[in-house]
Amino acid sequence: MISYQLSIFAENKPGRLAAVTRVLAKEKINIRATTIATSDTFGVINLIVDDPRRAEAALTKAGMTVTLNQVLAVVIPDQPGGLDRLTQLLLAEGININNAYGFVLESHKKAVFVVSVDQIEKAEKLLDKHGFQTLDAEALSAVEPFHYMKY
Repeated sequence: MISYQLSIFAENKPGRLAAVTRVLAKEKINIRATTIATSDTFGVINLIVDDPRRAEAALTKAGMTVTLNQVLAVVIPDQPGGLDRLTQLLLAEGININNAYGFVLESHKKAVFVVSVDQIEKAEKLLDKHGFQTLDAEALSAVEPFHYMKY
C-alpha cells in the first residue's frame, strides 16, 4: 500500500517548524512521524500525518511550499538484520532509496521504515511478493505509539 509524505521547504531559521505545527494543530491534523534535514539556509521538513491532502491544502494556504509524495511505510522486524533484508531486496532490483526514516512500533518486535524510492510501483509489488507488509495513510494514523514501561 502506498502512503503519503508531506515535504515542506523552509528557510533554516527559528520559527519555521513552529509555523508548520501551528497550522496543523489549528486544523486538528495529527503528525505521525517527522524528519528535518537542513543546509546552511534552507531545509526540508518531512511529515507523515493522518490527513495528508487536507494538510497539504492548509499548509499551502498558509503560504508554505509543500509537496505531497508517495512513499512506502514498510513493517520490518525490530531486530538486527530487519532493515538489511529490506535494503538488500531493493538493491537487488536496482531500486534507489531517495529518502528514508523509521520508528519503532513495538520494541524488539516491529518497526516501520518509511522509504521514498525511484520506482514506487515496482517496489510495492516486490515487497508484496516477498511478504513485507506496507501501511497506507489510514493504517499509519491508527498506529498505537510504543509505550515505555515505568519502573
